[in-house]
Amino acid sequence: MTKINIALICLLFFTATQAQINELGVFVGGSNFIGDVGSTTYVNPNSPAIGLVYKWNKTPRHSWRFSFIKSKLTAKDIESNDQKRMVRKYEFDNAITELSGGIEFNFFDFNIFNPLERKITPYVYTGLSLSFYDSLFFKYGRSEFDSKQKTLGLPLILGVKSNLTSNFVVGLEVGSRFTFADDLDGSLPKNSNGIPFGNFNNKDWYVFSGLTLTYTFGNKPCFCAE
Repeated sequence: MTKINIALICLLFFTATQAQINELGVFVGGSNFIGDVGSTTYVNPNSPAIGLVYKWNKTPRHSWRFSFIKSKLTAKDIESNDQKRMVRKYEFDNAITELSGGIEFNFFDFNIFNPLERKITPYVYTGLSLSFYDSLFFKYGRSEFDSKQKTLGLPLILGVKSNLTSNFVVGLEVGSRFTFADDLDGSLPKNSNGIPFGNFNNKDWYVFSGLTLTYTFGNKPCFCAE
């Protein structure tokens, strides 16, 4: 078999098995905080969140996923159902920037090569996150900035997605982030002027809820003998 024939076979195989393996898009939604200040409602977005999402679809069942999301965490004791918090009336705002990487698993096959076939699947994502935030402390009942900090976290995202076309995928998801920090809300301050309060055994959590819209591109490689 000549090299030209091999090249033609590769080209035909490449065309016949064309399937998108890359996804790049945006996340748009909201964030809410779960900790020692404010409401304890699990999903309660009260600040906008926006970011970028990239996925490398290793198979129709799982993908490597990376994201960059920015938001502001806001919490007010007066919005809580806890009477002690409502009387205390603490509140804070904290900017948060998150980098995350991990694996996304589809419950059903999600090969969207055929634009006429509508695919839909629930999915779950987990991995590791790195969050940049402002360390806070409370002084005379008011939150104060201490220093710039970062913390690792464990994200867990549940969602459902479907293809709009053979190139666009939309997803609806809710994802919690368990962090290894307890000063996002100023309850366990690093600053010696701050007064600790709340449950010292629980770390801070935050939740991103929203939509992803990604554009798929790229193709499966052609594995041919030389």
